[in-house]
Amino acid sequence: MVHHKEFEGAGKEPGLRVWRIENMDLKPVPKALYGNFYSGDAYVLLFTTPAPSYNIHMWLGDECSQDESGAAAIFAMQMDDYLGGGPVQFREVQDHESNTFLGYFKSGIKYQKGGVASGFQHVVTNDMNVKRLLQVKGRRAIRATEVEMSWSSFNKGDCFIVDLGKDVYVWCGSECNRFERLKASQVGIDIRDNERNGRAKLHMVEEGAEPDDLTKILGPVTTIAPSTPDDDKVETANRNKGALYMISDASGSMKVTAVAPSSPFKQAMLSPEECYILDNGLDKNIFVWKGPKANEKERKQAMTAAQEFIKDKGYSPKTQIQVFPQGSETTLFKQFFSDWRDKDETTGPRKAYSIGSIAKVKQVPFDASTLHSNKAMAAQHGMVDDGKGKVQIWRVENGEKVPVDSTSHGLFYGGDCYLILYSYRQGAREQHIIYTWQGLKCTQDELGASAFLTVKLDDSMGGAPVQVRVTQGQEPPHLMSLFQDKPMIILSGGTSRKGGQSQAGGTRLFHIRHSSTGATRAVEVDPSASNLNTNDVFVLKSPSALYVWRGQGANDEEMEAAKHVVSFLGGSPSHVSENKEPADFWSALGGKKEYQTSKSLQGIIKPPRLFGCSNKTGRLVVEEVPGDFTQSDLATDDVMILDTWDQLFIWVGNEANEEERKGAPKIAKEYVDSDPSGRRGIPITTIKQGAEPPTFTGWFQAWDSKMWETDPLERVRARF
Repeated sequence: MVHHKEFEGAGKEPGLRVWRIENMDLKPVPKALYGNFYSGDAYVLLFTTPAPSYNIHMWLGDECSQDESGAAAIFAMQMDDYLGGGPVQFREVQDHESNTFLGYFKSGIKYQKGGVASGFQHVVTNDMNVKRLLQVKGRRAIRATEVEMSWSSFNKGDCFIVDLGKDVYVWCGSECNRFERLKASQVGIDIRDNERNGRAKLHMVEEGAEPDDLTKILGPVTTIAPSTPDDDKVETANRNKGALYMISDASGSMKVTAVAPSSPFKQAMLSPEECYILDNGLDKNIFVWKGPKANEKERKQAMTAAQEFIKDKGYSPKTQIQVFPQGSETTLFKQFFSDWRDKDETTGPRKAYSIGSIAKVKQVPFDASTLHSNKAMAAQHGMVDDGKGKVQIWRVENGEKVPVDSTSHGLFYGGDCYLILYSYRQGAREQHIIYTWQGLKCTQDELGASAFLTVKLDDSMGGAPVQVRVTQGQEPPHLMSLFQDKPMIILSGGTSRKGGQSQAGGTRLFHIRHSSTGATRAVEVDPSASNLNTNDVFVLKSPSALYVWRGQGANDEEMEAAKHVVSFLGGSPSHVSENKEPADFWSALGGKKEYQTSKSLQGIIKPPRLFGCSNKTGRLVVEEVPGDFTQSDLATDDVMILDTWDQLFIWVGNEANEEERKGAPKIAKEYVDSDPSGRRGIPITTIKQGAEPPTFTGWFQAWDSKMWETDPLERVRARF
């Protein structure tokens, strides 16, 4: 078996790896630059889940050469082979990437001009002589594309980033709406924090109020072009039409024969001895399913066969291709079958996560689509290591930093701001990360002081650390992993100063959830029964009792973490199982209420999906939110649809316009009725921003009911 030296570390640990094709060879891209792609190049990406299971993506830039795309295909095939033929393979084309791919880069993808052939390198430098203009497009999947550095590139309907190295300007056209400004601001923050190691200054610029520094570079402002509508999306009616073909090489050359002309299909049509193509080319998707007993040549040539198929059918070269072995089918593929059942569907993927070696995973149908439920690792803030390095924590107090005693490391009070310095060795060098954690109830002064102290700490260390600002409730997995086997405990208010703790005696409720990266966090929530969740563990302390409540879908790691919360609260707990609660338990919570009891979270075979409906372009468009969604993906100026498989929610943002409000119920109904798997008539619930029931909020971890009281744009701007 041929294999490249770069494969040796591949798939050893969860998270994302990115390589670029340089001179027909694989070269790793530095982590801080993940999400940057040169349009003249080809890339290979590998995403590994904790199970482990694997996704391999080959990404082709608009201008990459035939040779480079050929080399990427060969490396992807060899890597698939190296990992035992089990990975799902994707072919991605610039501007038309799959949602799985986009989900790795929550703060957006950046396309740069040029490529390796014209001497462009991927290097992280403190070099501030950057000059580029990025056009930011998209509301769910964010793409920032490098364009000509000139006023003629600008238009009133988009946001642009003028990146000058030391200074990064986020320019907003007069016709941009709030959500687009929000997303562009996040791209700006990402450039500052990742590409410049936190060393650039961010500026907000409104069309018509350009500062001198910009006109020095770009010349006097000329007429800004009007906004341009985005390309029309495929009519939804054609979206779900598929045809099924069998691939065989009986005659010595690949042959494709029709099996069924239109979906929905039956799972029994797939024979384990063969490979199949599912043709959904009208919606720019082609899937190849590899039977476990098909011959070696057919399995290896699957991607090549799909590329030939696209040519023969005259489909757009931008068509996405996904190739997978039996047992790793993606949600998109499975929805074309009316009777799809995963093997052992009853146990759900929950069990698959705990299994280490690939050999064992084969018996558990691990469904790659449930990665949906755990991409929180958001590749850009990937796990730099296992969190076993050195940890120092300070609390911000009266403008100074005060050390936090190591016995209370892992306890975070919502009324405080903390600086966490993490040091670890990478090769011979010592590396540092400064996490600035900002509680939702800390004062404006402390917020300001925390930013100032972070810069001061950074300077005192020669400016080498990477800075990460964290808002309470949005902790990245790596930060959660610093406390090793202890969970990170987040208290809703109070401060860790002497006497600042919330008075004991009140009733408190903690929500404990184990994340896919193996870290656990316990978040204090309002002590109300509506916050319970069948999939997790909760600790309830009332003036007279202490309970550990275990939901039916909870796991042992969550129970283990509960012990730490109990020892923090003090007292000896009584254990309560879901549906066997004593009356005192409910009265401590102010009475029994409806809460999230959906099992689909527990055995997520079909992960929940979130879509935005928006007519900002003049037509009502529906787009899926890629990756792991959070409460902040709910765009307050849109109507959103949350699909939890057994029911559909329509969430109406306060600033959504009339057409979106009227059009969404119709879209929701069409969405269900046109579902290729043939589910019909599931309940559709319409809810308003600010009045979300627990059946909705339970799909979002640590839902914050106060989030809507402040303006999301202001919250992001506060990080400038």
